[in-house]
Amino acid sequence: MTINEQVKEKIVLALDVDTLEEAKRLVDLLCEYVGTFKVGLQLYTAHGNEIINYISGKNANFFLDVKLMDIPNTVQKASENIVLRGANFFNVHTLGGMKMMQGAVEGAKIASQKLGKKAPVVLGVTILTSISQKVLNDELLIDKNVSNYATELAKLAKKAGLTGVVASPAELKGIKEACGKDFKVLCPGIRPLWSSKDDQQRIATPRATLDDGADYIVLGRAVTSAEGANGPLEAMKKIYEEIEE
Repeated sequence: MTINEQVKEKIVLALDVDTLEEAKRLVDLLCEYVGTFKVGLQLYTAHGNEIINYISGKNANFFLDVKLMDIPNTVQKASENIVLRGANFFNVHTLGGMKMMQGAVEGAKIASQKLGKKAPVVLGVTILTSISQKVLNDELLIDKNVSNYATELAKLAKKAGLTGVVASPAELKGIKEACGKDFKVLCPGIRPLWSSKDDQQRIATPRATLDDGADYIVLGRAVTSAEGANGPLEAMKKIYEEIEE
C-alpha cells in the first residue's frame, strides 16, 4: 500500500514489549509506517541504550516516555541528557509545576544548541488515560472535573513553554480551544474499531481523534500484540485503511 506521509508523521508506536528482540522486530517491521517509536519505562529500564541506538541506527524518531517529575534543577539536567541521547520527543508531568517545566525546556534548549539541531518536542502529561473521574475524585482527592482539570494543566504547560501535552481524546478539543491549534496534543488511549480497550478508560478511534485535531496518536497493543509473524504489520495496514476511508 502507498504510505500517506501526513498520517505517518502523526503515528507514535508504543514499544511496550518484554524483550529487546521483540522491540527490534517491531521497528524493522513497522519503520515504514511509524513516524515515532515510543520507548517507555518497561523497555527503557530493561534495554534503554540498546533500543535507542537501534532506532537511531534506522534513522527513525524516538520518543523517550519517562514522564520526568522532580525538582527543577534535576529535571533540567535530565532533559539535557535525554536530548543529547538523540530523543526527538520526551515528556514531563505537568503536576511538577511551572518552574520544573521551564527547567525541562531550558535543558532541551541547551542540549539542542550543543548538537546544532532543532529543539525536540517537549510534552507535559496532564491526566493519565487510566485515571477515571472516580479515581481522580475518590483516590487522589482532587475535587475537579477530569477534562476541565486536564485543560487547566495544559494551559500551565503552554505558559511554561512546553511544545504541547499528552492528553486523552476526551480532552483534545477543550485543550485546542484553550491553548490554540499550534499547541501540540499527543493522544494515547487510541483503539481501532476492532480492538479491545484493555486498561484504558478514556479512549477513541484513530480516525475520530485525528479528525478532532490531534497532532499525534499513540498506538500500542492493538498493533504490537497482533498474532502471527506479520500480525503487527497487518494491524497497522488496517489502521491506515480505517483512517483513510
